Order: sequence, then C-alpha cells, then structure tokens
Amino acid sequence: MSFIVIIPARYESSRLLGKPLMDIQGKPMVEWTWMQAKKSGATRVVIATESDRVKAVCESFGAEVCLTSEHHESGTERIAEVASVLELNDDDILVNVQGDEPLLPPDLIHQVAEGLETHPNTLMATLCEPILDVETVFDPHAVKVIRDCNNYALNFTRAPMPWSRDTFGSEPKTLPGNWPYRRHIGLYAYRSGFVKRYVEWPVCALEQVEKLEQLRVLWHGEKILVLDALCEAGVGVDTEQDLIKVRRIMAEMNPDGAL
Repeated sequence: MSFIVIIPARYESSRLLGKPLMDIQGKPMVEWTWMQAKKSGATRVVIATESDRVKAVCESFGAEVCLTSEHHESGTERIAEVASVLELNDDDILVNVQGDEPLLPPDLIHQVAEGLETHPNTLMATLCEPILDVETVFDPHAVKVIRDCNNYALNFTRAPMPWSRDTFGSEPKTLPGNWPYRRHIGLYAYRSGFVKRYVEWPVCALEQVEKLEQLRVLWHGEKILVLDALCEAGVGVDTEQDLIKVRRIMAEMNPDGAL
C-alpha cells in the first residue's frame, strides 16, 4: 500500500503561539509527530507550514517541508495546497496528521490509509473510539459520530446525539444499554483529487454552527468511512494544559528521551 502523510504545522496557532516548536523531551513537538508518521509505513512524509522558522527547524532534523500560504483557515486547505505544489496524482492517498499529535500511534495512521485502500469507491476515511461515560457524551469538546450499517458517517456533532429519551430525561443521566456512543478521532485520509474539490466548496451552514469542517463533506452528499480505531489515539495538544500533560506522559514513557 502506498500513501503520503502530510503534517500541517501552523506556527501562528491561536491557542498556543509557536505550538509546533514547543519543547518535549528535548525535541520540538512537530518532530515527535513526524517520527511517529515515519513509522506508519508511509511512502512519504511532508510537513506543511506557513512559517520559515518552522521550516528551518524541520529541515534541520531531516524532514521534507512544503512552505504554504499564511491565509489558510484549516489544515485541509493547507494539504490541498501541498497536493497542488507537489503535483500529486488525484488517486494518491493522503493522510492528514496534525502537527500537535506527538503521541499518535503509527498503527492508526496506517489503519486510516488502509481504509481507503480497501474501499476503492470511498474518497475519505476517519476513525472513532467508544465513549464509556455519560459525561463525555455531554462534553461539547468531544465530537460524537453516528454511523450507518456500513460504517459510513450519518452525522458528526458536539451535542449528545442520539438523544436517549429513557436515560437522559432524568437525573442522574446514564448511558443507554442499546446504543454504542462513539467519539470521533480527528485523523483523516483522503484521495488527493477529493481534497482539491473539497476546498472549492463554500463553507456550509451546518459546518459554521458546529465548527466541524468534516460536515461540509456530508452537506455535499459525499460519504466518510468511519472505522473503529485499533488502539487509543493518545493525547493531542490544543492548550498549555495539554502540553503539560503530554510532557508528563512522555517523561514517564521515555526517561531517556526516545520514543
């Protein structure tokens, strides 16, 4: 199987300025992410950034880097530019691995790419994992996904959906025994030609309300394959608190600074 990992690494992060270069165990965060991606079986790993500073650091540890526009609104838009600049074939499988995922298991990167490889008529794939507590169902930061009988997405939402009439209508709320709630894992594989089409579509109303860009795909009638993750996805870094947590985890896992 052949696939390409593209790692969007934006320096001007609104929540954590300079996030790709934050130090973890003596290496910048994006280097740890790149190292995990290199273990996934990808034929090529490219870091996409708008920052000359990030570009220089990444090239210093041996990464292939594509300098992209400062004006992209999402990592998907950045990936579409990379696909165009590198003149990738429309059938090439691209995996979007965010630069703030230093603990992302390589097996999941391979799994989501394999999902497209084994579903030749599918243009986009992603992953999910079980939700085991009712608090997560009601947490708007945990995106819930609902699938059809063939594991294609029906909806993504921050709301507690589907609403369990029997167990959510009274206190304390409990998980129903007849529905497997699942949290979406933000790891995507696409065919290169589809990414180019995606960024040409206007932002849809549902996407604007939920602040979930994958809803644009469903809005335009395309399918997203959602596979059950083979293992836990680890911890991503959105905030300073996340960074502290990841540093602690990696210090415990890697006292010698090697992953």
